[in-house]
Amino acid sequence: MSNDKIESKRQLRSIMTRQKLLEAAKEVFLVEGFQKATITQMIKKADIGYGTAYVHFKGKEDLLIVLMETVMERFYEIAETSFFPNSKESAESIIYKQATAFLKMAEDERNMMQIFEQAIGISDTISNTWKKIREKFINRISKDVKFAQENGLARKDLNHELVARAWFFTNEMYLWEIVRNEQHYSIEAIASTITSLYTSGLY
Repeated sequence: MSNDKIESKRQLRSIMTRQKLLEAAKEVFLVEGFQKATITQMIKKADIGYGTAYVHFKGKEDLLIVLMETVMERFYEIAETSFFPNSKESAESIIYKQATAFLKMAEDERNMMQIFEQAIGISDTISNTWKKIREKFINRISKDVKFAQENGLARKDLNHELVARAWFFTNEMYLWEIVRNEQHYSIEAIASTITSLYTSGLY
């Protein structure tokens, strides 16, 4: 067997081991919560050697960061929806759809998001990861606001970065309410209200 074939087999095995460990970690986190979960439980569940596991991840925080980034990537796809409105009405329609999809995703991912919230409150590493994720969203929203301003749709006297922060933090507050099962209104009602307030202030 050629060296290339041996190397590609090794790489494949490595990817599968990593995936096995991530799946085991997710199951352990969901049962134990962030604080009680241990990497030992995850390694046992994945049925792999300790040495092998530590090649991939230093600890449970590393595992949770990958799980967190994977889940948030799905949220980010919503933020990445193409935003080229040609009127205030079309801007409001796109923004409403984004806000609804974002909050629905919080409902769909509630169990894992609960683990993320626990971890953000306990671990500086996870908290800093969340801040980086948040900035990625804010930068994306900021671009959309700037586009609307440059095309004469949105008010030019407002700082697009500050507007983006305000919009993301509004969505984030409702996201955590939904994750905690504390929201008092339907997702559609929340999305419609915050979109209306946001767009009437900006457009």
